[in-house]
Amino acid sequence: MEKSKQGISAFQCGVVWFGAAVSIAEIEAGRELAGAAKGGSLGSVVAAVILGHVIGGVLLFAAGLIAALSRRNAMECARLPFGGGASLFASLNIVQLVGWTAVMVAQGAAAAAVLLPSVPFAVQASAIGALVAIWIFIGLGGVSRLNSIAMFLLLALAAALSVKLLRGAGDASATPFFEGKEPCFWMALELSVAMPLSWLPLVGDYTRDARSPIAASATGAAIYTLVSCWMYGLGVALVGGEGFAQSVLAAGMGVVGLVVVVLSTVTTTFLDAYSAGESARSLSRRIHPKAFGVGVCVVGTALAIAGLMDRYLDFLYLIASVFAPMAAVLIADWLVGRKEQQRSKKHVVVNFAAWLAGLVAYHAALRLGSPLGATLPAMAVAAAIAAAVKGK
Repeated sequence: MEKSKQGISAFQCGVVWFGAAVSIAEIEAGRELAGAAKGGSLGSVVAAVILGHVIGGVLLFAAGLIAALSRRNAMECARLPFGGGASLFASLNIVQLVGWTAVMVAQGAAAAAVLLPSVPFAVQASAIGALVAIWIFIGLGGVSRLNSIAMFLLLALAAALSVKLLRGAGDASATPFFEGKEPCFWMALELSVAMPLSWLPLVGDYTRDARSPIAASATGAAIYTLVSCWMYGLGVALVGGEGFAQSVLAAGMGVVGLVVVVLSTVTTTFLDAYSAGESARSLSRRIHPKAFGVGVCVVGTALAIAGLMDRYLDFLYLIASVFAPMAAVLIADWLVGRKEQQRSKKHVVVNFAAWLAGLVAYHAALRLGSPLGATLPAMAVAAAIAAAVKGK
């Protein structure tokens, strides 16, 4: 495999995705998962979290590797199977990244406001947004060095926090974890896959310049998968409790928890805003990605302060329904051997039809309560259609 002498190393890629996984959003997703699922034991929920993240991690690796091999960012890779129509996905990606920025800033500020109640929520949110903007102006190279320092701090702090929080979580394994009659495995799996899927339209932005495509893609996907499982586990352990920030206070780790909240929010939200700029650049080369990313910070922070991003589960489902079939088409189209060759108009039309079929299948499965969840059927339908059409 050809290696680039410049660009990010596998270690740097791992640092970026460690920072992406350590976030309140991941912990809250675990809490939402535990609260939304009905019936079942703690063991079934843990199994669903692990399996969902393994599926998501494999997809992250594949999407990241395609970007690294083709030396394109994530949305430029979408132009391979979808042609000029990939602008639709770039636009949708910008919308979801503005939403994610708002979610991250809101969750970070809410937790920080509990730990530092004398400072108003709006001020907390504005401070976090300003730090993210500074991260963007520093750039990916500089942030890799900052993230290396932040990673070691976060690792130590999150480990200490986990030990203290889990000591007080109680023994939930001896009794049914949730009340209800319906099995919760597929519900838990669906919500576990949704978070890694939300990163699919971004992962290529951080692997395209990898020195070693396979090593960087594998390292980033593996670290994200492991750490995200850890964060989900914390969220599951806290279900029924007072919440993350309150648990931090109860554990006597107010200052430490505040550091974790701020660092984790900034390192994760940076990826959202930075990639929004990359997606915008794929729409027009006249757009300056850093300036656009800062604009996303401003809009996301304003949405967070206004409280417009409260429907968290619906947001996760919507992201998965759009980008899971898109990723399935991208990967299937690459694997059947088309790689970087020019697609015919027929292939572009078929690929769009495959994506649309996957989108419909996702929402149909979700509405009908498919025993296999919604993500796997949607991706299977999209991939099968995209791979079925042979020739030029």
